[in-house]
Amino acid sequence: MSSILIAEDEERIAAFVEKGLRAAGFTTQRAADGPTALELGLSGDHALMVLDIGLPGMDGFTVLEQLRGRGSTLPVIILTARTSGHDTVAGLSGGANDYMPKPFRFDELLARIRLRINDAPAESATRLEHGGLVLDLHTRRVTVDGTHVDLSAREFALAAEFFRHPGQVLSREQLLSRVWGYDFDPGSNVVDVYVRYLRGKLGRGRIETVRGMGYRLS
Repeated sequence: MSSILIAEDEERIAAFVEKGLRAAGFTTQRAADGPTALELGLSGDHALMVLDIGLPGMDGFTVLEQLRGRGSTLPVIILTARTSGHDTVAGLSGGANDYMPKPFRFDELLARIRLRINDAPAESATRLEHGGLVLDLHTRRVTVDGTHVDLSAREFALAAEFFRHPGQVLSREQLLSRVWGYDFDPGSNVVDVYVRYLRGKLGRGRIETVRGMGYRLS
């Protein structure tokens, strides 16, 4: 089981990322300041670091510089609200493996993490199949009993969550965080709306409502 170091001083974001990663099967450790992030990053206990630039005590660029200067090859994904071209170039040229701006979608962050540490058995297959449904992660095409159907980007992301967890009940909160990202309104009915869209395209009986709990791919 891979361990991810989350170097983020904003509690809400750190907790959101940690919850999602643990649900995906990773172990996690948090660092709320730069010196702690550097110390833990050099420990050899982690497979990857998610690194915020605006850390107190030592900013993310300095943490990254110190890591690489001491010979660490720990994969690093920078996660930051600083999205200027200069900052992006500085992060990547400083040794970061990837760079994601805030706000972000958790499913995209998870995919990038899995890519960087080659720990993605579910993602390694390009096709997910279930009960006459085929979802191709490479071409982003979906077929229903051999017939191609068009899905929007958000519909595809939602469908992919169901395909990865067939038969498992997924709550509205889980789907909101994984598909729409951390910056969502928990009172929104957007999940219900998009489930209705998917039912119209995949077949009404494919996605079941589990009263009081959420939805599942039957």
